[in-house]
Amino acid sequence: MTTFAKTVAIRTVAAVAASALLTTSAFAQSAREIRGPSPYEAVENEPAPRLIVDPPLPAGLAEGVFQAQYRVENLRIVPVFGAGALQVSPRIGHLHVIVDDLPWWWADASDNNTVDVAGLPPGPHKVTIQLVNADHGIFPGQVVVVPFVVPEHAGAHVGAHGSTP
Repeated sequence: MTTFAKTVAIRTVAAVAASALLTTSAFAQSAREIRGPSPYEAVENEPAPRLIVDPPLPAGLAEGVFQAQYRVENLRIVPVFGAGALQVSPRIGHLHVIVDDLPWWWADASDNNTVDVAGLPPGPHKVTIQLVNADHGIFPGQVVVVPFVVPEHAGAHVGAHGSTP
């Protein structure tokens, strides 16, 4: 084997080893560490659920659309409702979404990780997101209010046929 071939072989082995090391460290956390407990086993002494909401995406606001990503900890968002579901472990629940303190809200049990509200007129607004149990009770301290402003030029959406509404 020539010196050149030996050098290429050594570099190839080093690259493969480095790649394997990086891949192994990328998977160092278990599925349980990332996703939480399996739905097939009860969780003793579950920690309190937690709601984390990011600021709205600026590109959406420019169009009159509120889009904010969220995640929850120590709770699974599922479309299961009622008092009987309060005893399920791991814990389950959903979100309530309220726009501008209106007297009505909607339940979001989709767990798609983004709250999306379209058609907002220009001006100041707020979206309130509540993390609730299966019987619609708010978990203590798990209400996030997101104030934002839709710019004056927002809302000129192009319709399906290329015209503006």
